Amino acid sequence: MKQILQSLKNGESTIADVPEPNCSKGGLLIKTHASLVSAGTERMLVEFGKGNLIQKARSQPEKVSEVLEKVRTDGVLSTIEAVRSKLDQPIALGYCNVGRVIESRTEEFLLGDRVVSNGPHAEIVSVPKNLCARIPNEVSDEAASFTVMAAIGLQGIRLAQPTLGECVVVTGLGLIGLLTVQMLRAQGCRVLGIDPDPERRSLARAFGAEVADPAKDDVEAIARTLSRGAGVDVVLITASTSSNAPVSQAARMCRKRGRIVLVGVVGLQLSRADFYEKELTFQVSCSYGPGRYDPAYEERGHDYPIGFVRWTEQRNFEAVLDLMASGELQVEPLISHRFELDSGGEAMDLLTSGEPSLGILLNYPNASIETAPSRKVRLAAFEGNNSVDLASGGSVGFLGAGNYASRVLMPAFAAAGAKLHTVVSGGGVSAAHFGKKFRFELAASDASLVWREAAIDTVVIATRHNAHAEQTLRALRAGKHVFCEKPLCLTHGELAEIESEIACRPAQKLVVGFNRRFAPQVVKMKSLLKDIDQPKHILITVNAGDIAGDHWTQDANVGGRRIIGEACHFIDLARHLVGHPIVAHKATAIGRHPALEICDDKASILLKFSDGSVATILYLANGHKAFPKERVEVFTAGRVLQLDNFRKLKGWGWSRFNKMNRFKQDKGAHSLVAAFLRSIREGTAQPIAKAEIVEVSRVTIDIAEECRR
Repeated sequence: MKQILQSLKNGESTIADVPEPNCSKGGLLIKTHASLVSAGTERMLVEFGKGNLIQKARSQPEKVSEVLEKVRTDGVLSTIEAVRSKLDQPIALGYCNVGRVIESRTEEFLLGDRVVSNGPHAEIVSVPKNLCARIPNEVSDEAASFTVMAAIGLQGIRLAQPTLGECVVVTGLGLIGLLTVQMLRAQGCRVLGIDPDPERRSLARAFGAEVADPAKDDVEAIARTLSRGAGVDVVLITASTSSNAPVSQAARMCRKRGRIVLVGVVGLQLSRADFYEKELTFQVSCSYGPGRYDPAYEERGHDYPIGFVRWTEQRNFEAVLDLMASGELQVEPLISHRFELDSGGEAMDLLTSGEPSLGILLNYPNASIETAPSRKVRLAAFEGNNSVDLASGGSVGFLGAGNYASRVLMPAFAAAGAKLHTVVSGGGVSAAHFGKKFRFELAASDASLVWREAAIDTVVIATRHNAHAEQTLRALRAGKHVFCEKPLCLTHGELAEIESEIACRPAQKLVVGFNRRFAPQVVKMKSLLKDIDQPKHILITVNAGDIAGDHWTQDANVGGRRIIGEACHFIDLARHLVGHPIVAHKATAIGRHPALEICDDKASILLKFSDGSVATILYLANGHKAFPKERVEVFTAGRVLQLDNFRKLKGWGWSRFNKMNRFKQDKGAHSLVAAFLRSIREGTAQPIAKAEIVEVSRVTIDIAEECRR
């Protein structure tokens, strides 16, 4: 299918051929009829992409400090790679979509229903049920495409709580502003619209508003006249500008205890004097209503009870559609341009061309909703990506095309000479983008294509953690070797099933991405320690940094939380450096995450090994970013080794070793992948023994459970 994607690297908008997305549980698959371009959000993304690195940094100063911290801890080259990788990820443009349901995994919507959603500019979109609304028969597809945009304005109105007869100023008469004017008029408010564009002021006047030109008119005097000298009750700011003037002007126009709601994006250097004497209320509106950015509502479909939250984002969609059906909200006058999807690049270029525009509509080819989905795309750029003989193995299918997979694993497998056959992602976009970049043969959105493809002998699993166990088992049962990015699984039940499966398949390789074993400096540490037969005391300090409680890794059912998802690396590293089995362990959680009932992102872990060695792992999310993120210290036989961030290794007491420093951080991912593929081709032992993988996985799950008690 075709979809509009935008590059953050250069601002280029392209019509990409991508696999059709999967229909998620509790969601819908929609065949698009029309979509509306957001002149605000999408213009901002296009302008950001077209800017150089200095301009990008100036537009996001908060990111600059993060980059500088990363330079100090991880080094210049690693930081550059991370920034380039972030900018290389394509953005799916659009969030105002209209179409018909072609697949439903929810009872609320049926096949053939005409719906509006916040889906992107694509021929097929996959959307959770709470981000969709059924369209009344009286509302056309083109009109319905304005629903999401209008809901943004409606949420600002709900926060302002205007009443019949109140005076309201709308500053900024773009799409959202003009839609807001009409909804305020429908509510019985007297409205003043402010904008320098004469055509937009003319539209606002036609919708029943008084208007003013901020460049020529005495706006505050007009506001006083409209409010009979009292000052306006409400100001809704729907403008987009870096200037502080709209907020300052709003404060001067308001009456005592007036309300100001920011819907757009403006400068926020507020003057206390403007607000103090009048005791003004200032509030920022968040998108299209309650539920926005709440994973439980949007992704998992948990609605807020109407008795407690009357207006959610979905119910705001429905309210807007009702206004359209009754004729109180007119959008036809707001349409300035129409494009076919194939000309979507021209539509995006229009945003930054300087040509006046308002509502830019995209129309889509008319296709039957019964059309069979195409979950794979052959990539024209594929010309083969290696010169080695693959008869003995190394044809790879990738499940997952996220940041780590695309930045680390794909380059590692390509460098090791793997044939990159198929890459799969649920939405299809990242699979198509990185499939072309790394010259995969196919991009897909259906993982079963990998199980069924005889030419694929190796599966790389880089999906969300809760999928690892099932996908590992599916791959093993399909007769394929498996490289599973950590963790292997989330529960003891899953581990037992995997352990049983690998016992029956001794010839198949199963490796987990415990790459730190293979870092050059860890290899050096291991070689220095191999001839020492005395117990070792290992101290690993992980300054992991805080992750928000609503991030998917913090969800026990999805990410397994951070002990299982991340600390497993360091349990494995300690196991590797000691070289003997773990015989006992003890873990203590430190405090609780404010957004979680339980917490395992701050913990002290004690491991005891069969040779008497001891390892202490401090996995902490409450440290300072300037401190090394990962520090490994080994004390044994009157000697010490200290490794900081896989860049600086120091030794004390070693006769022929003092230090080993690297300009570029190397955590061993490329070496692990190369060793894994070599073991497949040569039929040698896999680089990490299966028994150790199972042992580390079992201990990690035990420790996570102990931290939660």
